[in-house]
Amino acid sequence: MPGPGDIVAASFTSPIDAIYLGFIFDPIFTASYPNSRKVEHISFLQAILRAFASPRVYPPATAHLVDLATLVQQYPDRTIATFPECTTTNARAILPLSRCLLSAPSNTKIFPVSLRYTSADIVTPLPGRYVRFLWALVSEWKHLARVRVAEPVTSGKISADGSGSSGATRRATYDTNYLDTFDAAQGGDSSSASDDGTITASETALLNHVADALARLGRVRRVGLGVREKEDFVRMWTRNKRPWLWWL
Repeated sequence: MPGPGDIVAASFTSPIDAIYLGFIFDPIFTASYPNSRKVEHISFLQAILRAFASPRVYPPATAHLVDLATLVQQYPDRTIATFPECTTTNARAILPLSRCLLSAPSNTKIFPVSLRYTSADIVTPLPGRYVRFLWALVSEWKHLARVRVAEPVTSGKISADGSGSSGATRRATYDTNYLDTFDAAQGGDSSSASDDGTITASETALLNHVADALARLGRVRRVGLGVREKEDFVRMWTRNKRPWLWWL
């Protein structure tokens, strides 16, 4: 299990993700962005509210970014929690991961953590739907949370061909819809261009290892649709939405 000095790379589907991680691990929460190796240090409340926020490809101008190695050094007695998908999903796929995980120290353990819920209507893939989420949460007297933790990986032990990653790189084969079967290798994330330069083969292997582990734990597939594609979808989805109905 993750402990002080470790990094949690968690799936991101619901505000309950942050609540669970907060009560179990008492971590330092961070916000990830697809184009940056750095993260934004945020509070517990901000981590909860980010599940309702619109997707962002780039951090706001006022954001204070820091790499994971610095946070591990500053908080050696705390776990660091990241949501490398950068935005919430409908729990049916794993999005391309942020490069923020590449800034972790080479000897620091990274734990992929998958959180899934039954019923699935308490996920928040669309931003701003506070009322609908609260109604779904209180309309049923019981919700089941399934939390799975994969064995940890360290960047110093992942080679360019992915060796050293045990069996976690096996691709999931569970049935999904058309969008969920869009393979990450076909076209990829259009927001993958990085302001931090290109990544090496071993760094790519690390991101693939964590993404494959999350997909295996969640029994879903990886997709090539990323934050920019979700941003475009939300813009189209809200185009014909009446302003006073946006929060429903």
